[in-house]
Amino acid sequence: MNKLRRFDNGLAIRLGLNQKEVTILKKLNTPQKIQDYIVRLKANLEKKGETLMSPRLVMKNRTCHCLESALFSALALWLHGYEPLIVDMKAKKYDFDHVICVFKQNGMWGAISKSNHAITRFRDPIYKNLRELMMSYFHEFYMWNNGVKTLVSYSTPFNLKNIKDKSWITSVKNLWYLNLDKKLNSLPHHPFVPSKGRGKKVKIRPADKFERKTLNKTEYK
Repeated sequence: MNKLRRFDNGLAIRLGLNQKEVTILKKLNTPQKIQDYIVRLKANLEKKGETLMSPRLVMKNRTCHCLESALFSALALWLHGYEPLIVDMKAKKYDFDHVICVFKQNGMWGAISKSNHAITRFRDPIYKNLRELMMSYFHEFYMWNNGVKTLVSYSTPFNLKNIKDKSWITSVKNLWYLNLDKKLNSLPHHPFVPSKGRGKKVKIRPADKFERKTLNKTEYK
């Protein structure tokens, strides 16, 4: 059994978190509990326009999309002694990219993820390396109309400690000023599909009609 990690009260104070927020985050002392928490939050479908909320606003508004949940999850992990790491997953231009929070337990990789679909969520820490973990998302990441698999590449993990401006944790405004897209895009990205040689790609079979039918469900309309 994994030993529970101690919550860093001093770090929480330095990062500007208030007592209510500390109470919430202190209870989220395992990756599994963090995933359970973000599952209970409504999916942020951005009906009033695009958002990039801080962890403070995620807790206040009780809603988030994948990047917002990755920031929140990484913060919760950080306060319990993990590295706050997020990974950018690039998809083909006609599909949506995805961002997840990754972690290591007992030397194995796992992931926390908010998604409106069942297949791109939590990954237990059973993967030997980052590529093993990322490949677990590849097969079911496809277009619902034709089954074309769309994941192109995944980034080297980005450590949120490297953001000098720690207002991303408690800001009551959207975090566009951080230029996170630029930061994530500038990271080294690794292809999901390796080349066969001479620039040729491996032929990928689309998901068939039955696969698309069984997996074409969302939690929120």
